[in-house]
Parts: sequence; structure tokens; C-alpha cells
Amino acid sequence: MYEQLLKDQFGIEDAEIKELGGYDARNFLVSAPAGKFVLKLRDAQPKLLEELEAEARVLRRLSEKGVKSISKPVPGRDGAFASTLSIGGRETVVALFEFVEGRILGGEGINGETSKALGEFLGELDKELAGCSEIAFEAKRSPWDLQHREDSYRDSYFISDSRARKYIDYFFQRADRFVDPSVPQLRRQLIHGDANEWNVLVAPDGRVSLIDFGDMCHSPLANEVAIAACYVLLMADDVVNGAVPLISSYCAVNPLNDLEISLLYDLIAIRACISVCRSARARYEMPENKYAQISDPLAWDFLQKWAAVSPRKIENAFRQAAGLQPIRSDSVKERLKRRHANTSRALSLQFEEPIQMESAAFQYMFDSEGNTYLDCYNNIPHVGHCHPAVADTLSFMSMTLNTNTRYLTNQFDIYSSQLLELFPESLSKVFFVNSGSAATDLALRLARAHTGAEKVIVAEHGYHGNTSAGIAISHYKYAGKGGPGKPEFVIEAPIPNVLREGDADRDFFRELVARVEGNGPDVAAFIAEPIVGCGGQVPLPDGFLLKVYEYVRSLGGVCISDEVQTGFGRLGDWFWGFEMHGVVPDLVILGKPMGNGHPMAAVITTPEIAASFETGMEFFSSFGGNTVSCAVGSAVLDLIEDEELQENAAVVGGHLLEGLHGLVEKFEVCADARGAGLFLGLELAEPGPPPAPAAALASRVKNRLKARGILVGTDGPYDNVIKIKPPLCFTKENAEHLVAALEDAISEG
Repeated sequence: MYEQLLKDQFGIEDAEIKELGGYDARNFLVSAPAGKFVLKLRDAQPKLLEELEAEARVLRRLSEKGVKSISKPVPGRDGAFASTLSIGGRETVVALFEFVEGRILGGEGINGETSKALGEFLGELDKELAGCSEIAFEAKRSPWDLQHREDSYRDSYFISDSRARKYIDYFFQRADRFVDPSVPQLRRQLIHGDANEWNVLVAPDGRVSLIDFGDMCHSPLANEVAIAACYVLLMADDVVNGAVPLISSYCAVNPLNDLEISLLYDLIAIRACISVCRSARARYEMPENKYAQISDPLAWDFLQKWAAVSPRKIENAFRQAAGLQPIRSDSVKERLKRRHANTSRALSLQFEEPIQMESAAFQYMFDSEGNTYLDCYNNIPHVGHCHPAVADTLSFMSMTLNTNTRYLTNQFDIYSSQLLELFPESLSKVFFVNSGSAATDLALRLARAHTGAEKVIVAEHGYHGNTSAGIAISHYKYAGKGGPGKPEFVIEAPIPNVLREGDADRDFFRELVARVEGNGPDVAAFIAEPIVGCGGQVPLPDGFLLKVYEYVRSLGGVCISDEVQTGFGRLGDWFWGFEMHGVVPDLVILGKPMGNGHPMAAVITTPEIAASFETGMEFFSSFGGNTVSCAVGSAVLDLIEDEELQENAAVVGGHLLEGLHGLVEKFEVCADARGAGLFLGLELAEPGPPPAPAAALASRVKNRLKARGILVGTDGPYDNVIKIKPPLCFTKENAEHLVAALEDAISEG
């Protein structure tokens, strides 16, 4: 059939035909005595003929201008470069091009010389294309054109894995914010528009050229470089510097300006996103077309790596490649001077040399110098820093309705019901506030209103907030440096301490009973975290809470579980920390991870306790339960489920804890590794007897990890416990990287 078509349309006889790959066209290699050609067949579409004729005119002009090794169109017998024929009962547009010799770059990998040659060729090509004007291309709307990315974004719905789709949402959201406002200022011209690895030909002498000009479009010039850089980076080992030779050689021929360079990070990401979105749709519509999915694995791998790189680092690398000065930020010394002028030194900073943070993405944070940090202890961004679903919800609701609980709103009803469904049936009332500290304060008020008592039993080294009431029941604060000491109404419950001899044989419950009996029985509440965080990630003894809860209730008191740090699936096997102890509290304090960084918190309690609070005095929190907070809270709960983050915490946390136990076996100074899910601690102590807390070493390890681009904290009564509480999107690879870095840092110590 195709042999006759070639003879009738182009006068080519005795042809051998071999089918090639293609995205939305059927491509055939034609070998005949008259030469070698590429036959392209595409389903007829409006304006396609006009575009192909325009393509032919551009290619002819480029050839006349001396641009070598590009595929020239072959006119048919009627002189037209494209014709519409009926093939197999379908209206088909037919075009023929001369075959260009060379090896396809795709699948071979790329080196710096090839990348440099491609940049030089593209620079020369774009200089010539700048003089071409074709109405057909100015009116063309291609889904591959970065300026029409929204057409491909719709195809992201074909991506079923929400953990993968978040990268698409993230980079498209970044483009909305950082690219779109600058588009009117960008230079626009005709560009090739598809310098992917399967369109790049490499000649034996190393020169490169491009085939398939079918995606030419009138678009910002920066898009040309971004597309080529994207595919170079897909094949490069170095995701930071892999595209530097391309950009350097391109700019030597056809310089980009400051604005164009500044947008490349996001434009490159958008091209990769378009690729995987289009591939997802093709997998659904054309499952047999393997060529349409050929770059898919590389693109997904690249997007994850790209999200882990600081945009500032990429911009400065590209600026230097383009001969521009890198962007510099103020020094740490200057920043510290401004900070101390504006606030008290009581507002502490982390690390010996503080970090000037600039941006973040998922489990990564980026400083103003372009350094990337793997965040292993900021537990507030529960589902990941700057998660696009949370950011989108926050923005949308802020533009729709931002009001308080004095009005009936759908957002309050939806979120309160969604949240309460996650608790035992007895815990069916919720009060919203806007911080964990405020939630602690409210929980104490509820407990005292219900019991009429004043005294509170607290866990040693516990921390429950920064209000006066919170400090008063936080042993970590009132008994710590600068603390006011234990209030009279507080009774301390002992907890285990790895460094305290005899702890293994202690009856912690019996000691607590003795302390209560020595202080009088009028107990309002017992409050504790299921794993004591500031105490050094210390799990409570087995069966301890069961006995304590029963005992406290026998005294007429109520039991409060502080789930600010342990809740929302962080412990892996349990959504709430109290579940690991087999108890049901009377009040639950929630905070931090509820809003993924948006300030919100809550107290969950029973109907009976809630009724005791209805004394005639109104309870109102200006921001607690507002529409924006409730919408954000719902988004976080949805993400925990959709991205299976509790399961991830169990699997990755178990893998990480196993690695930490390996360090305990290897180093005498590693006294203990403990915790659950992604709520872990590694205690450092010099061997005894008795063992001595290695606080200085813990500090050195923390700062050495920071120098390696890893953020951990230290905590515990002696500040000798490495605390590990990363966002729940933490991966096994992240865990292994952390353990290896800990091993090196401890070895150096």
C-alpha cells in the first residue's frame, strides 16, 4: 500500500519500508534507489496542511541560510509538501522528508561535548529562526508548547499515583507563581520546540543536528533552551551541572538575558511534567505505542531529583554558564545583626552557624546560598513542605471565605466530622484553636471544669506549650534552665531513662502512686505524650498508661493524651499514639501537623466533659475553626490517606530504626535507638559505669550533619539525643542516606 503511495505521490519506486517510532504520527524509513526518506502519516486535522506547508517553507529557508544536516521536505508530484489522502478509510495527511544520516542520541546517554555541540547548534538555529515569520505557527496551539502547559496539566488526571502526581502539581503551581508574571516581558520567536533526545542526531565527527520540526511554534525563546536542557538532564548523571555545557555554548552564540535565565529552573521542570502527563494519557489511549512513553521513567526520576535541588543553586549555575554574575545574599553576620536588633535573643536559633532558609519542597529545604538540606526533624510539615494540595486549598479558601466559628459554615462541619471519625466513639466533641499551646491551656480548663480539682500529674521531661499554663505543667521547661520550678499543684510521674541505673527494674506506676498519695488525692488530670518527645523520644513503659489511666479515673481525674507530635499517623502502626498503649483518653490535644504549617490545633473530648464546660461563659477562638483552617485540615487528612503516609511512616520508619540499631551495635557511644514510625531518637552516651550523656558529641554530630546537608535536632534532659521526626514523605533512600551520614559523623567524633 505504501509502496504505491510513494510511487503515485512522489515518483519513488522500488522502495523498502520500515516503520519507525512516533508519538502522534506514523513514521516510516524509506530506502530506495532515489535515496533515503522519512514518510510521515498523520490523521487529518484542521490547519495541519497549512502548518506542514509553513514547516516546509521554514526548512527551505534554513537550508538556504546554510543550516546543515536538517531534514528537507520533498515536494509531491503536484508541488505541494503535504497532501490529504484516504488511507484505510481514514483521511490522512502525507508528507515526505529527506533522511539525515547520524545516530540518534536517545538511549546512548550524553557527555559534555555532545551537550555543548547541541547548545551551539540550537543557538545558531534560533538566530536564523528569529527572522522567520509564519502565521500558521503564530496561531498554533501545541500541547507540547510550554506556554500552553495547562492543556497537558489536564492529562495529569491519568496519573493514578497521588504520590507521583504531587510533583506535577508542585511544579505547575510554581510556574503559576514564578513564571507567568514574567511571560509578557519575554522575547518571543519561532523555535524548534522539541529538542528531545530522540530528535537529536549525532554525526561521526561529533556535530549535532535536529530532525522533526513538526513541533515548531511561536513561543518565548527561553522555552527552546529549557526543552533541550530538560532532555539533556534526563540523561545526565549530574542534575545540577549536566545542562551547563549546553547553556554555556548556546549563550555564547545567542545570549539569554537575566530574566530568561532566572526562569529556566521552572521551565525545565514544566517540560518534564508535560512529558509525563502526555505519556500518562497515551498509556490510556494508545497502550500499544511504546514510543509515546519512551522518556517516561527518566522524566519521573528527574522530577524527583529536580524537586530536591535548590532553585537558587540551579539559577546561579546557569547564570555563570551564561556569563552572568551569580546572585548573592546577605551574610549570616548581617542577618544576625538585623534579627537581634528586632527581637530578643530568647528567640533561639538552630546550629552553631544559623541557616538563612529561602524555600522548601517536600522533605527538602533550601538556603539562600543554594544548598539543599534533607529535613529529618521538622515534624510540622507533616505531609511535606509546600505541598501543592495544601497550598492550593489555602489560597482558594482565602479567596472564598475566611471567617470564624460565629457563623455556620460547610468547612467547619466537614472537617469536624472528618476528624472525629478518626477517634473512638466516646471522643465525639471538638474544640478548635490555633496552636498546640492554646490547646493545652483549653484542655486544662476543660479538665478542671469537669472535675472541680486543681492538681495535674505530668510526665518527667514532658513539654506541653509556651503559655503560662503550658509552662506550669511542662517539666521540660519549669525544671530546666531558667525555669521557675515545679508549681505546687503539679505531681511528677517518673519515666525511664537509659542512663539511669536501675531503671530497668523500677516500678514506675508504684512510684507514681506514692507521689500522688503524698500530695493528696484531688487530681484533675494526668497528661503525657505517648512517647515523650522532649524527654528524648522516650516510649512509656509497657502497660504503664493502662494502670495510670485506671488509677487517675479512680481519683475522679481525667486523662489527657498530648498527640501534638505523635498524632496523624506519624507512629506508623498507630494513627494516634494512645492506640499503641491500648487506652482511650478523655481529652486529646492536637496541633502542629494538623495544618502542615498553617497554625491550627484542637482538643477532642467526650460529651460529658464538653457539657461541664457549658457554664454560661462563652468559649471563642478568633482563628480556631475558621474556614481556611478547616479546609486546610481536610486537605491534610486527605493527603495522609491518598498518599498512604501512615503506611510509609511504618515502612520507612522501621527501615530507619533498623539502621539506627546497627549504629548502636557498632558504636559504644550509641546508647540506644528507640521510637516508632518516623518518631525516633538515637541517644549518645560515653560508656560507664555509669554512662555519661555525650551532649558535646551530639552537638558536633548535629552540626556535622548540617555541613553534609542533613537537618537533625538534639533533645532530651541532657541534650544528647539525636531527634528524627521528618515529614512523612521521607523515603527509604533518605533513611539510608541519614544512617550513612550519622555513621560518618559519629566516627569523626
